[in-house]
Amino acid sequence: MPRDARDTLFLLGVITWTVAPHLLHLAAWCGLMTLAVLSWRGWLTLWGGSLPSRWPLAGLLLLAAALTGWQERTLLGKEAGITMLVVLVSLKTLELRARRDALVVFFLGFFLVLTHFLYSQTLLTGLWLLVAVWGLLTALTLAHMPVGRPPLARAGAVAAQAALLGLPLMVVLFVLFPRIGPLWGLPQDAAARTGLSGSLRLGGVASVAEDDSIALRVRFEGAVPPQDQLYFRGPVLSTFDGREWTRLVPSFPPPLQPQLALQVGGPPLRYEMTIEPNHLPLLPLLEMTPDLPGAAPRIAGWQLVQRVDGQWQANRPLAQRQRITATAFLQHRHGPRDDVLGLRDLVDLPPNTNPRTLQWAAELRARHEHATADGLVLAEAVLRHIRGGGYTYTLEPGPYGDNAIDEFWFDRKLGFCEHFASAFVVVMRAMDVPARIVTGYQGADPVLQDGNLIVRNSHAHAWAEIWLPQRGWVRVDPTAAVAPDRVRRSQRLAPAPGLVAGAMNALDPELAHRLRAAWETMNQHWNQWVLSYSRGQQFDLLRKLGVQSPDWTQLVQALMALLCGAALAGALWARWDRRRQDPWVRLQVRVAARLAALGVAVGAHEAPRERARRVRAQLGPAGELLAAALEALDRERYGRDTALPPAALRQWWAAFAGAARAARPG
Repeated sequence: MPRDARDTLFLLGVITWTVAPHLLHLAAWCGLMTLAVLSWRGWLTLWGGSLPSRWPLAGLLLLAAALTGWQERTLLGKEAGITMLVVLVSLKTLELRARRDALVVFFLGFFLVLTHFLYSQTLLTGLWLLVAVWGLLTALTLAHMPVGRPPLARAGAVAAQAALLGLPLMVVLFVLFPRIGPLWGLPQDAAARTGLSGSLRLGGVASVAEDDSIALRVRFEGAVPPQDQLYFRGPVLSTFDGREWTRLVPSFPPPLQPQLALQVGGPPLRYEMTIEPNHLPLLPLLEMTPDLPGAAPRIAGWQLVQRVDGQWQANRPLAQRQRITATAFLQHRHGPRDDVLGLRDLVDLPPNTNPRTLQWAAELRARHEHATADGLVLAEAVLRHIRGGGYTYTLEPGPYGDNAIDEFWFDRKLGFCEHFASAFVVVMRAMDVPARIVTGYQGADPVLQDGNLIVRNSHAHAWAEIWLPQRGWVRVDPTAAVAPDRVRRSQRLAPAPGLVAGAMNALDPELAHRLRAAWETMNQHWNQWVLSYSRGQQFDLLRKLGVQSPDWTQLVQALMALLCGAALAGALWARWDRRRQDPWVRLQVRVAARLAALGVAVGAHEAPRERARRVRAQLGPAGELLAAALEALDRERYGRDTALPPAALRQWWAAFAGAARAARPG
């Protein structure tokens, strides 16, 4: 295969590798067009076809622009911009007529690499793009090796060496470049991609429970609490319209609304939590983390407040991974101890919905044994009904109609945690007991990984709280009545594994578990050391270097000092290295000097074949070996399928020097 064809196919492979992750989230037409164009270019390369004229390319570009505008309603912005960039890179491969065209493709490819971080910053993404960068550097190196047929391995080694030479500068920029906000994020990234949300519809948590990605990691100082104590509090939802729970809009003035009135007791539980981006302005902290000095979480530059319902609120969505430390008290009481008017909002139910459930609750409340019962006794009666009522805990309860609670409570009896919590709260409210829904996470993976407990989106959970006089809000988890292992052992309903995970589990479940644990431990280190490297850690580094009160100015000064030092060192090295020549040029000078010693004058511009002709003309048969050596060098240098590494030049010179000694006149 000719070298041009080999290099072009290698470049097409690198572009395909670079584009591939984008095909998972861009429009299907974009992926099909890109793969079709790259395949077309590959076919032309293999079969020696002519590149198309500009008109078909212009037509494809206009078609891509029209489809992008139709789909995204704009040609600007993240999605539209990346779509057009992917199409442009692929179309440009059909214009690879000169090296400058290849250079355009290379630099578009490097820019394309950056765009991947707008979607993902995981370790897997980093490794994938590291290979892409190495491939692009190798293709760039090949473009700067116009002579001969350098092996791909040699070009790859040169590219890797160049990357390693730039590694110290990259480390300096990473450590000292001022963190001025999210580097890889756009406002529209705030789309809901979290395990939690500000509302709850029946079926919503079940769909999240199929997401096995990590929501947060938590490390405790001291003993790890039991699974049934691991409740991570998220949005508290108190308004129900018959199908959806949302945050309470109080109908009473603030003095009449229930306050947090948090009281904590027992031993404090200090913990460190790394929260994955949830794109919501909340922190799902362990219940109950109080707003007390030394216990409340702190994030530099953020405003965090604890709402009256106990949820921790941030002043902006968490678009980046955050690591915080806080203290929780598993023994706590919260909510008003005495009845307040605002609690009437917590017994409201939408009119003309779920009539059978309301009737059932009224009949339960009217029983003589419940005539004077308090909320706790009534709650236990409802839980007994759930335990013995033939209910099934399932991830696939199917869709429910308008009177979803009636349908769940009496007919189908299939549900996930939100079904049980919703029905429980509706029943309790129907019996005039204030109640509300709390969403968040419950439990964690049972095995510690690098000292951390892993809480996944599949641990998303919904439970209930009822208000009792003199006690305040009391947690009741109706799911535990039908699926106790879900709460006590964090035994989740696992969705069907993927193809690879399923195959690994079938072969060796223990090996699959260990591989997954090792991978997530590496991810944790990646998150902790790279993605979570923040402004505060930069300032800590300066303090360790002796700066008493570091700020932005000193950070920039340190960065500039190191960059200037590196530039000065590079200039000195270039001055010292200025006499170094290309091995081929140096060899030609030595050959000319050796021939001059034999009386054969050659020009510096003359190729080995021309020099061989002069040797034969002036030395006759005595110079035949020299001429043959020069012709062999010419073939190796300019041959179609040969390579000429430095080792080959040294070997050739040894043979040439021996021939020159033999050609000396007696």
